Amino acid sequence: MRHVIPDVDLVLVGGGGAASLVLAALGRERLPGVRLAIVDPVRKRGQDRTWAFWGTPGTAFDQLLSASWDRVDVVTPERRRVLELQPLRYAMLRSAPLYELAAEVEQRLGAVRITAPAGRVADDGDRVTVLDADGTPLVRAGFALDSRPRKPARPGRTNWLQHFRGWWLEADRPVFDPESAVLMDFRTPQPARGVSFGYVLPVSDRFALVEYTEFSPAVLDGDAYDAALRGYADLTGLDLGALRVREVEDGVIPMTDGVFEARPSARVVRLGTAGGATRPSTGFTFSAMVRQADEVARAVAAGRPPVPKPAYPLRHRWMDAVQLRALDRGLVDGVAFFDRLFDRNPPDRVLRFLDGTTSWAEDLTLMASSPLLPMTRAAAGDAAGRLSAGRRPRGSARSGPTGG
Repeated sequence: MRHVIPDVDLVLVGGGGAASLVLAALGRERLPGVRLAIVDPVRKRGQDRTWAFWGTPGTAFDQLLSASWDRVDVVTPERRRVLELQPLRYAMLRSAPLYELAAEVEQRLGAVRITAPAGRVADDGDRVTVLDADGTPLVRAGFALDSRPRKPARPGRTNWLQHFRGWWLEADRPVFDPESAVLMDFRTPQPARGVSFGYVLPVSDRFALVEYTEFSPAVLDGDAYDAALRGYADLTGLDLGALRVREVEDGVIPMTDGVFEARPSARVVRLGTAGGATRPSTGFTFSAMVRQADEVARAVAAGRPPVPKPAYPLRHRWMDAVQLRALDRGLVDGVAFFDRLFDRNPPDRVLRFLDGTTSWAEDLTLMASSPLLPMTRAAAGDAAGRLSAGRRPRGSARSGPTGG
């Protein structure tokens, strides 16, 4: 008997955070007759990651949040700065409620679930076909939204990582202040080439995520992350002997000025990091994924191609490339750079810049508040690198950093 390949309007290739946000957004729209499929080898469930982000209250995710804070601390060896965030807030969303919402929408929309690893996504100009690793067709669709991780289409001149380990700590008595979070604590020992910080996100007075993060070119081994977390706990006065580690979270996110190909063909759209949602200068991703998901859902509801706008303006990508270069070449001190950014700008401007939503005028103000000479040198080096890459024969691009 001949196997019938499902034929749908839209297929989600990958079922992680980006796809779950698309499903959640589709569930808020009126979608008469839209046929949907999801291709992923596993069905995401449970608490496998935590997203922390800022925005205004009153979003579709308010009922899913584990916690939110109206003020956060940024700490350096010299001082503790308390940032009042109104009208913004800092919020935490754990993965389990988002996955549950996505599963509910998937069932309500009658989506086809294909539990198999996807291989190539072929676009013939009229339809797309998702194939497995052996080239066997799994599903055909009008459009494919592919959120699987992949390398940039154009290698970066600067390639760092945001890498981290977090401990979910539980106490038998009140230990944490649930009214305030630590956004960045730069008192951690700084790597020779990079920036490190700790942070504390309390869900209650007895339960919090305590994390160590680095922005640097290479990951650490597990023992090094654990040692850094123990050191940070000592620094903050936490008695690990009186606390239990309930969960451990690890992650590695690219920080690169390489270009991700968000639309490799007319009917294939990439989302998440593969679609350019990760902010090169910080590794932050969640807010851009939400924007992508909302734009896709509105387009589907209106009968338009599900193509979101670029996650960040071109000028922000340039600013990020310059900042990465300045940090990588040691032209600026990372802790001093972030301290100066928060010192000379209102917190909502800094946070909206990191989200990619500031105006031209605000961006000029932010640039003026950064150290002028080192950033000018970084900008000149970035321009030279772009010219050199433009002259280089096709196929000879280097993935490592250039000098300068």
